[in-house]
Amino acid sequence: MPALVEVRFKGNRKDYFTWDQSDPLAAGQSVIVAVDRGEDYGTVSAVGPAAERKCGVGCSGCAVGAAAPEPRGAVMRAATTEDAHLAGELRKAEDDVRRTVMQRAATYRLGMKISDAEWQWDRRKLTVYFTAEQRVDFRALVRDLAGLFRTRIELRQIGARDEAKRLEGVGRCGREYCCSSWLPELRPVSLALAKDQRLSLNPSQISGGCGRLLCCLRYEHEFYVGSRKRFPKEGKFLTTSRGQERVQAVDIFRERVHLRGADGASRTVTLAELKDELAGAPPAPAPPATDPLPPAQLVTFDEGSSDVTPERTLDAVAPGQKRGKRRRRRGRRGGRHRTSGEQTGDGAAPPDPGDAAPDAADDAGNPDDGE
Repeated sequence: MPALVEVRFKGNRKDYFTWDQSDPLAAGQSVIVAVDRGEDYGTVSAVGPAAERKCGVGCSGCAVGAAAPEPRGAVMRAATTEDAHLAGELRKAEDDVRRTVMQRAATYRLGMKISDAEWQWDRRKLTVYFTAEQRVDFRALVRDLAGLFRTRIELRQIGARDEAKRLEGVGRCGREYCCSSWLPELRPVSLALAKDQRLSLNPSQISGGCGRLLCCLRYEHEFYVGSRKRFPKEGKFLTTSRGQERVQAVDIFRERVHLRGADGASRTVTLAELKDELAGAPPAPAPPATDPLPPAQLVTFDEGSSDVTPERTLDAVAPGQKRGKRRRRRGRRGGRHRTSGEQTGDGAAPPDPGDAAPDAADDAGNPDDGE
């Protein structure tokens, strides 16, 4: 039965092939594999059961799933010294190819960043990897590159994480990127993982060299969630040997709990000491019963007042509770009431009937001079 072989290429790119010969292959051995339209040069990373367990049933760290991968082709033979020398010459020429593609892309004014270029071992195919914020129409660039290099050109758009995986680098922890060193597959990382781990939500503090959230937030999440189950929740009140104390914070690495008492005093105890105190502490006192509302009170007003009733009953209201009494409107919907002394709509006050009498008497007592 052919054995399953995992082969890795440049930029941590990997694929699966079959090996049906009697000579066993070892991890780290260089081989020549059959690919689409030619041959390629790679390095064996896993053989047989080790390659099957990576993507077989029961794998929890792989984004592919439980289904085993389909082999892309077959391993043709083990690589010789001449094959390794030819592959090394191609790796050196790829830097010049990348710079040439960058110049041609700038000529066509394409909004794309050329990340890497990879020759196939038999030079029948050239793959160019790039990143872009939007969709790019690079058909004219492909025709130009095909006429320049006289081979099949493939432009492949990748994300920021895939770019960091191909180019490699050193993270903020001082070690090589997890995605390019040991992490098998890139899985999505969300901000909710940082919340569960009580980390800062500032993107600049929890982002990697690629500008995206750190990959360690994903594979460390299960450890944080499992460890916090052994500690009391932050903000919870506990009855210890010193009385009621509130949990301020927990340190899952040193297994310590920070407490604050009712008098404001703070202290730090280990998780084992806290469990002993909780086991020997008296039971927590029952919360006091809520006092019922007082009965209605009888309030007596001054009888000499003309705008209030002699006696009125006011309902008692608990502290902090608002009365459900609606405010009375002072005027009608169309406006407020007008009195006899207010102005009318034309801006003049209504005439007083008594004001016309003196004028009539004056007119009667003083005849016209012309008569």
